[in-house]
Amino acid sequence: MSESPKSASDAAEPTPPGGAEPGRPLRRGWTTGACATAAAKAAYEALLTGDFPDPVAIRLPGGETPAFALALHEQGPGWARAGIVKDAGDDPDVTHGALVVATVRFAPGGAGVTFRAGEGVGTVTRPGLPIPPGEPAINPVPRRMMREAIAEVAGRHGRSGDVEIEVSIPGGERLAERTLNGRLGIVGGLSVLGTTGIVVPFSCAAWIHSIHRGIDVARAMGFDHVAGATGSTSEAAVKALHGLDDVQLIDMGDFVGGMLKYLRDHPVRRVTVAGGFAKLVKLAQGLLDLHSKRGAVDLDWLAARVLEAGGGDDLAARVRAANSALEVLEITRAAGLDVGRLVAEAARLTAAKPLRDSGIAVEVVVFDRQGGLVARAG
Repeated sequence: MSESPKSASDAAEPTPPGGAEPGRPLRRGWTTGACATAAAKAAYEALLTGDFPDPVAIRLPGGETPAFALALHEQGPGWARAGIVKDAGDDPDVTHGALVVATVRFAPGGAGVTFRAGEGVGTVTRPGLPIPPGEPAINPVPRRMMREAIAEVAGRHGRSGDVEIEVSIPGGERLAERTLNGRLGIVGGLSVLGTTGIVVPFSCAAWIHSIHRGIDVARAMGFDHVAGATGSTSEAAVKALHGLDDVQLIDMGDFVGGMLKYLRDHPVRRVTVAGGFAKLVKLAQGLLDLHSKRGAVDLDWLAARVLEAGGGDDLAARVRAANSALEVLEITRAAGLDVGRLVAEAARLTAAKPLRDSGIAVEVVVFDRQGGLVARAG
């Protein structure tokens, strides 16, 4: 269940924050779950009193009490509806600017709070997620937040709080095409997410969340081999190489360590780490986070691999002066040196460390920019 965008290529880095100015702190935002909670609270208040609170304040799991302005409010016999425009701050969230709508209806006495997926909100169809198949893709914490908000309003007005909440995100089905929901078995739209109610820019929590849920779904469906890829090119290549089902593919991005550490506690028999040459050079150097902010390709390290592969000092000097890892790959291939194999072997040693004594077999596969196999280890 992810709102983080899919990685576009092995060379791509996450999109810079929209509107962020150099030198100023990145602005925090609000999760879809927080927006849905505020909308549901406003709608229920109107259902009971005829008046929509605007702005409407909610309590987040950490105790914060932000207030949200309403972008939509309407009501009719037995129902009320409110909408909040999601502000994700400076985080590159695909749902930034989306309208999150909650329609609240009275339910039979004793029914409690129930949830429905409206337009643009997905339905869970596969096991392994926090919500069982057949349920709206509204995660446990947003459900709890909405129940608590309804209980607060009901308590103030002496009511039971038996309601149905339908959450919708107009255009959400189209936005969901840019997330991993389809692979996780969430059909028809987006997920309503959030554990704190707050979006921290570039916390990467949504992406890590997607990695974890992808592993959970693969395990629940009985697969004992998963493959984490750094981008779409390497993902397509490793899928073809091993004949994998989409469920076995984990959009790992730069977060090799995040994937491997979760696998240690939620094991499968075999994991393949697949990526482009430049990304996996960083892994070979010992980095488990492959983002450019965490470290760069070390040309001196690659020059040492040239010498190890039998290349001369002149070739090593050319590698040290190269403009990119791609140029290094081209130089060494032209010289007939299999530096890719040494990169794959060193990368496998790095990847195996978090899984030490776990019994999980680790493979590393290196691809070029066209998806051609450069080398594999393990």
